[in-house]
Amino acid sequence: MKFRFARHTNDLEKIKFFYTNILGLKLIGNFENHNEYDGVFIGKTNENWHLEFTKSKENITLKFCEEDLLVFYPNTKSEFNQILDNLNAHKINFIEAKNPYWNENGKMILDPDGYRIVISNFKIK
Repeated sequence: MKFRFARHTNDLEKIKFFYTNILGLKLIGNFENHNEYDGVFIGKTNENWHLEFTKSKENITLKFCEEDLLVFYPNTKSEFNQILDNLNAHKINFIEAKNPYWNENGKMILDPDGYRIVISNFKIK
C-alpha cells in the first residue's frame, strides 16, 4: 500500500522550501495548472509515502488543532542533528506539544502554514 498526505496551502513556494531545504526531504514531482491547481510531491525517493501540497487561486483559511501532527523519524542521530541545525539556522523555534510524549521524544515546530511537525528522536541509533 502507498500513502499520500495531501493538504492545501496558500504559499506553495514557502512550503516547498521548508520541507526540502530545512527538513531535508526531496521534491519528487510537481504539476502546474491541473484543473486550476498547482502542486508538489515531497518525500523520500524509493519510499511508499509522500506529501502533496496544492495551491489554487483561492486563499483558504487553514484550520489545524494541537493534535494534528506530522511525525518524522530520522534514521540516525546525524540526520536528527542535521535537521535541528537547519531549524536553528533558519531561526525556527521549538514549541511545546500538548501531548507530553512528544516533548520527551522529539522536537515540535510549526511549518509555514502553522501545521505541527515533530522530529522524533525515539530509538535513534
